[in-house]
Amino acid sequence: MREENVLAEVIVTGRLELVPLGVGHAEEMVGVLGDPALHGFVGGVPEGLEELRARYARWEAGAPEAGTSWCNWVVRARGEGRLVGTVQATVIGEEAEVAWVVGSAWQGRGYASEAARALVGWLRDRGRTVVAHVHPDHHASAAVARAAGLVPTGEVHDGEARWRLPE
Repeated sequence: MREENVLAEVIVTGRLELVPLGVGHAEEMVGVLGDPALHGFVGGVPEGLEELRARYARWEAGAPEAGTSWCNWVVRARGEGRLVGTVQATVIGEEAEVAWVVGSAWQGRGYASEAARALVGWLRDRGRTVVAHVHPDHHASAAVARAAGLVPTGEVHDGEARWRLPE
């Protein structure tokens, strides 16, 4: 039987540990997410420490809508002992929409693909359909989606291509 609410829990991979995100992670994450280039496809600017703490507090409090679960993790590179990014899933009913970000200093090492594969597998094991939305010009993010087993559906939503885990 599928769980109604989904709660983030620790997920371990070969090189990474996905740890449920908490306000206490903001101090380290402000540096990880501080590169304006990370906002090239999604817009906005890097948040300062207090803004990030406030956002993480909202995420920790959970989704205000009944039947929606916000699951957020920080990604720790176990060999380095430091945080390198985040992954998240918004779960509504049977569908989980996933997203990922790895700090600029750690890109190109396969961390995003490894974290996304682990997240997608974790959600699949919980009976969820997994989708992601990727900007059509963000080739690195499309490669991560592909590595996680997602395939493009041909659908576009708010200017982003919809990807889905095949059944």
